[in-house]
Amino acid sequence: MFNWLSKFFSVRPKGLRVQAPHIEAVATHNRYQLGPPIDLNSARVYEQSPWVYIAINRIAEAGALVPLRVFRLEGERRIGVNNHPLEQLLGNPNPLTSGFDLLEQTIGSLELQGNAYWFLAGDASGVPREIWVLRPDRVTIVPDATRVVAGYLYEVDGQYIPLDAIEVLHFRRWHPSNDFYGLSPIAAARCAVLSDRHMADWNRNTFGQYNGVPAGIVSIKDFISDTDFERVKRDWRKHYGGGARRTAFLRGGNIEWQHIGLSHTDLDFLQGRVAQRDEILNIFGIPVGLISENATEANAKVAERQFIERALYPKLVRLAQKISAELLPFYGGNLVAEFDDIRPTDAEARLAEIRTAYPLLSINELRERYFQLPPVAWGDVAVGDPNPRIPTHNETGRGEPSGRPVSATTEEAHKSAVENELAQWERFALNRLDREERGRPFEVRELPDELAFEVSAGLLFAGDRESVKSVFSGVRAGMG
Repeated sequence: MFNWLSKFFSVRPKGLRVQAPHIEAVATHNRYQLGPPIDLNSARVYEQSPWVYIAINRIAEAGALVPLRVFRLEGERRIGVNNHPLEQLLGNPNPLTSGFDLLEQTIGSLELQGNAYWFLAGDASGVPREIWVLRPDRVTIVPDATRVVAGYLYEVDGQYIPLDAIEVLHFRRWHPSNDFYGLSPIAAARCAVLSDRHMADWNRNTFGQYNGVPAGIVSIKDFISDTDFERVKRDWRKHYGGGARRTAFLRGGNIEWQHIGLSHTDLDFLQGRVAQRDEILNIFGIPVGLISENATEANAKVAERQFIERALYPKLVRLAQKISAELLPFYGGNLVAEFDDIRPTDAEARLAEIRTAYPLLSINELRERYFQLPPVAWGDVAVGDPNPRIPTHNETGRGEPSGRPVSATTEEAHKSAVENELAQWERFALNRLDREERGRPFEVRELPDELAFEVSAGLLFAGDRESVKSVFSGVRAGMG
């Protein structure tokens, strides 16, 4: 065998193959697999397990709140496309589904069953006009030896509806032992989910069916006749809970109760349920600090940050890249889709980075990189450039040219203009904060470049009125 393999590699032409040679074998291997391998009834688990419901609900609803935007690529730059048709379609995918519903169902299906499917309905031009979410448990992939996937079958009440591969967008999680279907987190959480369900059922039966009465034995030590034995059992059950009490009778002498069951304390019941909860939430990527009653405010904030950075954001990247690869080509052009980057930023680290770059980059480069603002005529030189090009009066539009000598009166007037513009900018920032909108940037005319940059950097992390005011008061103090 090894001689044959050696001969094969020696005679095979060098270079990349046109088609992957294993696709046909993979398709043949999976041709009899109808539907995804699901170990548990995922829908029932979601309906009956509170921890699974909480985990999936938190992820799906949080992800559905994040907007997706379309960008046009020009080299390494991403230029936003305002109100792209795909953004409109995702906002209103079909007459029965809202944009929130679409993402909630998609993310929820991925977490619940490891797969999610969109059916794309289009018009005569071939552009998608509607998106419908398909139930993953009803979808079967049809393998193909050359195209990998020939199409899909959607089964409802024994009726199989064929769907072309181009009509379906398949999102899936990674599965280490399946070529076509994704792995549900519930499969990994199977033991924890079943253990938690059995504990919950035992607790419900203890306080429901058995009225909270533990199991035990009534021992009659003295010998009695069959008639008296049956009478004692009947009277005991009549007065002490009847069939709801798990009681066994032993014929003997004096009547004696002997407890044989284990209490909730003996079983460490509460701690057991907490352990199952933590395991299930960790499998789904939900930090326990988000829901724990013992979490401090600091722990809750750290847990929220971990949830966004390590659980939610990667899931959104998976969706966005699939949409970019298989849905945006319908619209042509060099386009990509991205969800808003919701990962929390470290304000202090960001400010330190900006301060480090401040002497090296021009104002326009700083505006574009850190504030996503358009260039200005006066921002083409590096802040630390010892021989900057002095813009003319017409280029700057900001008072007298920088290189012209000024009198004391002119200097005083310029200082007054700077203070007035600083006050205007503060009012502008406070009003925009009250309206909770970004809007257009403030147009700087009189402020020196370094002061304008300092204000912009400070406002980047100012989230309330007091922090906005402190930015301007700090700048005024630095002006002396």
